[in-house]
Amino acid sequence: MSLTPLRLRHLIAGLALMCGATSASAAASETAAAPVVFKEYVLASPKPNLAKIKANKIEKPVLKFGIIKLTDCVPIVVARELGFFAEEGLSVSIEVQANWKLIVENTVAGSLDGAHMLAGQPIGATIGYLGQADMVTPLSMDLNGNAATVSTKLWAQMQEREPRLKEPGHAHPVSAASLLPIAKERAAGGNPLRFAMVFPVSCHNYELRYWLAAGGVNPGFYDGYNDPVGKREADVLLSVTPPPQMVQTLTQNTIDGYCVGEPWNQQAVKDGVGVPVFTDYYIWKNNPEKVFGMTKLFADGNPNTVVAITKALIRAGHWLDDSRDNRIKAVEMLANKAYIGANPDVLGASMLGTFEFQKGDKRDLPDFNVFYRYNATYPLPGHAVWYLTQMRRWGQIPGNKSDSWYHETATKIYRPDIYRAAYAKLQEEKLIPEATLPTDDLPAFVGEDFIDKIAFDSKKPNDYLKLFPIGLK
Repeated sequence: MSLTPLRLRHLIAGLALMCGATSASAAASETAAAPVVFKEYVLASPKPNLAKIKANKIEKPVLKFGIIKLTDCVPIVVARELGFFAEEGLSVSIEVQANWKLIVENTVAGSLDGAHMLAGQPIGATIGYLGQADMVTPLSMDLNGNAATVSTKLWAQMQEREPRLKEPGHAHPVSAASLLPIAKERAAGGNPLRFAMVFPVSCHNYELRYWLAAGGVNPGFYDGYNDPVGKREADVLLSVTPPPQMVQTLTQNTIDGYCVGEPWNQQAVKDGVGVPVFTDYYIWKNNPEKVFGMTKLFADGNPNTVVAITKALIRAGHWLDDSRDNRIKAVEMLANKAYIGANPDVLGASMLGTFEFQKGDKRDLPDFNVFYRYNATYPLPGHAVWYLTQMRRWGQIPGNKSDSWYHETATKIYRPDIYRAAYAKLQEEKLIPEATLPTDDLPAFVGEDFIDKIAFDSKKPNDYLKLFPIGLK
């Protein structure tokens, strides 16, 4: 299948980012292999452009945003540190939150004006899973960026079941089929395998379930809107653990594995306690990961402010994907204790286009983190439909819904109309290069992009659900 010119340009850009090449100088790729020496980053103090407040009729110029300690919070950090928010007349403070539950609760309560959110959180809140609040997202923050890691003990057992996993450079992703007999034995002995993810409506939960089910392992079903556990008929048990606690929980043998964003998979490799078995790029290539979420009440009451926020975040995404040097500076920002405060070498492992599966097994993954390419910032309603199908597949949505319900729900939460307004202003102001935005908000995705080769047409969600051997229809 041939690449379209746009996809080809995106692919070249990704390879250039990985290698360190830019449009100005491909020679940078020659030095990409050299170790990066990260510098200590001093927080900026950007001054808001006061004239923009009046000119753009900004309703609320002083804002507080929440983040979780994960590398994909970086567009918010970059937009503040480089003054993109300030140029829009916004004075933004960033507050680290302890877990994903608090992110939504504090946004709904109004102590946060918006936040770094799991792509499924505005959806889950709006449909009433574990509580109801109408939420929207004007912008997707990134594509890909997650991985799943198993303990070194479980990895050794998987290698015994599948000897090819002992071979250096074995293929990825690792199939969960090698886990199935282990899971059955553990469950029969009353000590089921235990995996952690970050939240019931997280991409991590759905990706982990997708991987397990593709290998014949049943991750269990939820019993409707008020069930936070989802263990009915389960071969393994899944539970919630905040991202920064994943490595410690694995080290203590409380869990056998987890699915999380970075830097917590690479930290497990560095500490010698875990082995990543897949990145989410292999579950669904260029899957939606995080979004910038806010209440519908805030969006409706502050439309000009929301457009200004969206403009700044689009610029941040573009800057992040523009060069390797920008990624290095972004890592230095994240390493500051005001944000993630982690070792920059660990933070940079995936942010700079590589991923280490075991010590010494570092592979090129130029699209592990995508912040702008492939229309990464566009809030595609078709992505929201996919999340809704997974909520139905695993029982968080308790009954059948019509295709039109999926479409109507997706399009009232994911708001490309706000994005397009912000993008048009950026073009008028010549702040980012012109690009081609999606022409179909409910597209089809080919089977080759998924680990189980099952194609997804977001116009036909119910037909899609019927294709899964494990899952509610």
